Amino acid sequence: MAEYFFDTYAIVEFIGGNESYINLFKHGGVTTRLNLMGLYYQILKRLGKKVAKKTYSRFLSHVVDVDDVIIMESMDFRLRMRKKGKQFSYVDAVGYIVAEKNKVKFLTGDGEFKGLHNVKFVK
Repeated sequence: MAEYFFDTYAIVEFIGGNESYINLFKHGGVTTRLNLMGLYYQILKRLGKKVAKKTYSRFLSHVVDVDDVIIMESMDFRLRMRKKGKQFSYVDAVGYIVAEKNKVKFLTGDGEFKGLHNVKFVK
């Protein structure tokens, strides 16, 4: 059973060898193809297409679907947070709602999420 939603930030930290993330990834987790898109881009810039494809493929088994309800709730969340001065990307908003829907903690080190409900914030 998954315990966390792996934000792109969390996956990058895990791949980079951050011990805090390595330990948390042992508990299992889910992510979205949107997060893998961001991961692919970051790896592509740094290490090239071959490594980016391999890394993307490594996390495909963790992907959960994003349906229309999640999309709409994500944009509601994004707008509510914007009114509070928080700037979330579309992908981050979707991930946060996916975490809630899957009853897992949103794992990240992104400062915008610090202090929010259902977030495991790790640097």
